[in-house]
Amino acid sequence: MNDTRGALLGPAEIRDLAGRLGVRPTKTLGQNFVHDGGTVRKIVRAADVRAGERVVEIGPGLGSLTLGLLEAGASVVAVEIDPVLARQLPTTVAAHVPDLGDRLEVVGADALDVTSLPGEAPTALVANLPYNVAVPVLLTFLERFDSLERVLVMVQAEVADRLAAPPGSRTYGVPSVKAAWYASARRAGTVGRAVFWPVPNVDSALVALDRREPPVTTATREQVFAVVDAAFAQRRKMLRSALAGIAGSSAASAAALEAAGVDPQARGETLDVVAFARIAEHLPTVTGGRTSPRAAGGRPGTVDA
Repeated sequence: MNDTRGALLGPAEIRDLAGRLGVRPTKTLGQNFVHDGGTVRKIVRAADVRAGERVVEIGPGLGSLTLGLLEAGASVVAVEIDPVLARQLPTTVAAHVPDLGDRLEVVGADALDVTSLPGEAPTALVANLPYNVAVPVLLTFLERFDSLERVLVMVQAEVADRLAAPPGSRTYGVPSVKAAWYASARRAGTVGRAVFWPVPNVDSALVALDRREPPVTTATREQVFAVVDAAFAQRRKMLRSALAGIAGSSAASAAALEAAGVDPQARGETLDVVAFARIAEHLPTVTGGRTSPRAAGGRPGTVDA
């Protein structure tokens, strides 16, 4: 690999580039640009990016992380919703690492609408995800691209805690269970606020996910996710009551829970994804095809209930 150290974007260059493009970071798109090269390389190292590997990056923005991924020897397919930033990215790469430009492909689209990617299937997803859509985007890509073996994303610290939370913990919820369907998740580091422009008013953290097989079950993912959504819709309710709506009655939900080996008086935050799969197998109204729009792959409105 050619020596490209020093080719990353710094604070002054980030501001200059944004000014020339007329880009003003917006909360709507969750834009906070990383301007610290050390942080970029920390993310790339944590992601264990390998030379020659195909990596998908979501929300590359001005290109800080893109340059770091290319520097590590990856080929990158970058998905960017902002058309101005999408058009600029190849130019930025050509200016900083002209010999690596052929390793970059840009897809100008909303990540939630992407169903296919050009070129070789990616084996890793590495991204500074917009805070407002981090969980939906992550789950969507894990669902649609089964070639992804590893994920390393920077998200709001609170979201990182939810994604990596084990059953029984205070932060365990819908994102925790749904992420566990696809992968094992863990916190992989923290990121200070000062490395962003503009400086966010929340802390950030890295989450690493390693793909694994989903639970062995006769229920579909949509059916299991319908049970998860119902279980956490009202966290304080016992499962017998929380699942009454999709089971048809409290008696039916209690019978299904007992058949699945789950205490009807338990609460959703105590169960792992395998237990939710067992419950889905025994709920006739769910296995009969009644699933929620969120479980069926629609755009989730929230990251947790």
